[in-house]
Amino acid sequence: MALTNLRSGRSGYSAEMDEAERASRDEIIALQTRRMTWTLAHAYDNVAHYRKAFDKAGVHPKDFRQLSDLAKFPFTVKTDLRDNYPFNMFAVAREKLVRVHASSGTTGKPIVVGYTQADIDMWADVMARSIRAAGGRTGMIIHNAYGYGLFTGGLGVHYGAEKLGCTVVPVSGGMTERQVQLINDFRPDIITVTPSYMLAILDEFKRQGLDPRKSSLKVGIFGAEPWTNAMRAEIEASFDMDATDIYGLSEVIGPGVAQECIETKDGLHIWEDHFYPEVIDPETGAVLPDGEKGELVFTSLTKQAFPIIRYRTRDLSRLLPGTARPGMRRMEKVTGRSDDMIILRGVNLFPTQIEEILLATDWCGGHFVIELTREGRMDELTILAEVRPESWNDDGLDKHAEMVRVHIKNTIGITAHVRAVAPDSLERSLGKARRVYDKRPKD
Repeated sequence: MALTNLRSGRSGYSAEMDEAERASRDEIIALQTRRMTWTLAHAYDNVAHYRKAFDKAGVHPKDFRQLSDLAKFPFTVKTDLRDNYPFNMFAVAREKLVRVHASSGTTGKPIVVGYTQADIDMWADVMARSIRAAGGRTGMIIHNAYGYGLFTGGLGVHYGAEKLGCTVVPVSGGMTERQVQLINDFRPDIITVTPSYMLAILDEFKRQGLDPRKSSLKVGIFGAEPWTNAMRAEIEASFDMDATDIYGLSEVIGPGVAQECIETKDGLHIWEDHFYPEVIDPETGAVLPDGEKGELVFTSLTKQAFPIIRYRTRDLSRLLPGTARPGMRRMEKVTGRSDDMIILRGVNLFPTQIEEILLATDWCGGHFVIELTREGRMDELTILAEVRPESWNDDGLDKHAEMVRVHIKNTIGITAHVRAVAPDSLERSLGKARRVYDKRPKD
């Protein structure tokens, strides 16, 4: 079977996606090689950053002849995207964009990504494929509790579910009592949400005296944060449902880069006809063979507006052979990162963001630590901020800490506990400051 009719853009889900999922490994590799040739040239010709980076590394798109040649090309990192804020990483004119999304960065400026209509159609295709791999079928009701807006989760799921022919309930996040009411009243087959918030929904079921095992939910598609197989087991037992993992990130497309298949639940199949994965040694950058654990790196193969070349995700995983979709490799479930980014209830947070907020006050000298704990089912974040000696007797410290908490909620989107502590009470480091203390129980 030759994949000659597979192309970037507007092909329908039932024809194009089924063919790609049935493809052999050799057919996928041949398709990736053709598409990678186009992507490298498209990025070089239309994005000044890539042209400069390629030239500095002494490589040209014409140097690419086989997939192993990609290792010659430079990585893209988050600072590259911040430095080109807002639109300088786009490979098409701004007028050709039909949508932009954004994720938080460490300097207050978000990472901005853009989509042409063909990109949106491709995204809907891979999300439809993901939902189907998780057990979704045409006509099912999907309760979409991912956040809508600049975050890619809500709209990414929404368009994919509609492409598959499902009925979407765009409830978004929050209002847990209402979430439970709509699940009971609308009787959805599938829920899409962060795994930690699913546990909050479970608690609300119990608070209302409802048996979650009698709910209509058959499948959960959980992502946007690392979660363990122990959490999967609790969700599945509590709701009598199948819990599957989805992977994505805004810089690559959003949700829909990889999906766990309901048949096996043994890792996430990467949709390799659109996204090319590598795993590298986080310290040296050397490409590791399949099966070895390291840092995930992705290159887009079909994106028009925002091609991404060798993007270092900082997520730790390994590549494995395909099972339910033999031609497409799997990635092991992500459980950690190679940098200090915290993912709390689906929101990305860097210690430097907290540092900037605290240093903007007149009472904190910049010494602080972040503690991660788990009270009940939900992860909690507490910031211990050391007070300047001249401010220690200020009776308004609790008020100041509350103002910081509100600012963090309004700018980053998470609820944190903020405590002002005495001068010189936090441990000092002679080297790199240790900011994060993860005290959550290990599953």
